[in-house]
Amino acid sequence: MSQFIRESLTQAQTTLSDFLSNDKNIELVQASVDQLTSTFKNNKSVFSCGNGGSMCDANHFAEELTGRYRKDRDPLPAISICEPSHISCVANDYGYEFIFSRFIDAWAKPDDTLVAISTSGNSKNVIRAVQSAKKKQSKVIGLLGKDGGELKDLCDISIVVPSQVTDRIQEIHIKIIHILIEGIERNLFPQNYK
Repeated sequence: MSQFIRESLTQAQTTLSDFLSNDKNIELVQASVDQLTSTFKNNKSVFSCGNGGSMCDANHFAEELTGRYRKDRDPLPAISICEPSHISCVANDYGYEFIFSRFIDAWAKPDDTLVAISTSGNSKNVIRAVQSAKKKQSKVIGLLGKDGGELKDLCDISIVVPSQVTDRIQEIHIKIIHILIEGIERNLFPQNYK
């Protein structure tokens, strides 16, 4: 029975090693840190969205920014699109594929940033959110999986975890999210890292 535990951890290690071995991925994560830092420096907002486990990751990302990560600091304006009454209202009145885009249409401004999370890269509601963000002249960072799907070419920065296994992709996504938060803090609150 314990063999599957070892295999699962080995698969996670292999997925991370494969991601880490591509220098382009490091550059894309750094570009994302720079974009998010610029957003906050310019008093703009960061939005995040995703479905299922990716919604949990979107929530985790936003709450670490409005709350705290490692040390106390000022909160940062980050919003995860997850409010149940908004989602159920829009899904009922317009359809599930509009649950994120309607929020972006209402709140996003030029030079805000959307972090769009989709392990397939093909989630219709995330695609619509990205299209709405682009219309609003907001920047888009995609945390994607598999081959990046349709979202890969829609996002300003597309970070793709090239795995076919959803949970392995999500494990790398949460690591990237933590790196993004740390990078933002190192830029905006360097005193926390002395």
